[in-house]
Amino acid sequence: MMASRGTSAVLSRAARMRQKLQSALEASALEIEDVSYQHAGHAAVKDNANETHFNIKVVSPKFEGQNLVKRHRMVYDLLSDELNSGLHAISIVAKTPKESGS
Repeated sequence: MMASRGTSAVLSRAARMRQKLQSALEASALEIEDVSYQHAGHAAVKDNANETHFNIKVVSPKFEGQNLVKRHRMVYDLLSDELNSGLHAISIVAKTPKESGS
């Protein structure tokens, strides 16, 4: 039964973010880049914490008819648990499939 214990391993913040965004937005493209190293030493980054700053590029049909603010709000709402537990900043590019050319 030892093998089954591995499935409960703690996922990285990036992996959790990917699951939430992919599932809820039915993303056709999703890039999550950890850029925390660029912010090491900033006052808001406690003890050189990892996984605090991310660039997110997401293409989703759910963005159709939504303005930029609403698209960003959708992403922020999906990641609210992460933002309340150490995620400090995200940069978002949110496009529809038509806008991305895919």
